[in-house]
Amino acid sequence: MEYRKLGHTGLQLSVFGYGSWISFHGQVDDKAAGELMQVAYDNGINFFDNAEVYAKGESEKIMGRVLKQKGWDRTSYVLTSKAYFGWRGDNKPNQQGLSRKHLREACDEALGRLQTDYLDIYYCHRPDDSVPAEEIVWTMHQLIQSGKILYWGTSEWTAAGIQAAITIAEKYNLIRPVVEQPEYNLFRRHKVETDFEPLYDTYGLGLTTWSPLHSGMLTGKYNDGIPKGSRLDLPEFKGMMGMAYSEEKVAKARAFKQVADEIGVSMADLAIAWVIKNPRVTCAILGASKREQLEQNLKALDVANKLTPDQMKTIGDATRLQEQN
Repeated sequence: MEYRKLGHTGLQLSVFGYGSWISFHGQVDDKAAGELMQVAYDNGINFFDNAEVYAKGESEKIMGRVLKQKGWDRTSYVLTSKAYFGWRGDNKPNQQGLSRKHLREACDEALGRLQTDYLDIYYCHRPDDSVPAEEIVWTMHQLIQSGKILYWGTSEWTAAGIQAAITIAEKYNLIRPVVEQPEYNLFRRHKVETDFEPLYDTYGLGLTTWSPLHSGMLTGKYNDGIPKGSRLDLPEFKGMMGMAYSEEKVAKARAFKQVADEIGVSMADLAIAWVIKNPRVTCAILGASKREQLEQNLKALDVANKLTPDQMKTIGDATRLQEQN
């Protein structure tokens, strides 16, 4: 396993992380989750990602039970959660968003579900324009000072939003966000490669990216339609179908398959390898729901180490989309 520093912090993350979005509770029960997390841990993965909204809190409960059963040294892994969406199906006022009330209460709830004393990284899962940025930054600073979290970051924020939070932190001498968690893959590149560019060297922004396979679109499994039982066929994924699937993406995925075949590797391995080849990426989160998938995904590190600049250009050219930001 390769480890990278999270931006300008001292925290070292495995270049692959393991996340529970969609899979835990929906596709994966406690037994399967335990097996998958063990495979990840045994292969050097030290980053385990979660959020309050995943399976309405059940994902964190499963991960918490697995971690308790495994008994791994708490200092050997990094545990995360995110707040914004809430976990109740009928959220009342203050049960979602980034108010001080929700952030503090959501943090306590996550600690309880994950059965841990602290989170290594706590993310603001989406921007919230209804809450003053000063309130968000102060709250995250106070959570760090209370010992409940060690670092804080954002997920799917704009570069301007992150810059505003950093500016407020500097103004009041507060602890600033150190990591962003965006989607990053061959179909979603603009934020990571363009928008965030001014934040990397100046502020040391780290990245823990999600969906390296764009919900499976880059594996080729949807090149001839949506198979029954696949992720895009799941009821809980229907609301995001428009974000993941399109005929243009199917066409690009078919072109990508030709490139992967020429290089002599699987589409999935090549797509993941392309993501971690970017040195700005601290950690790419894998979300495999089966042991054989996860073991195969881990081989992408070897593929990444062998990719040439010419191959990277060919891959990028074959899959580039006109992104809708």
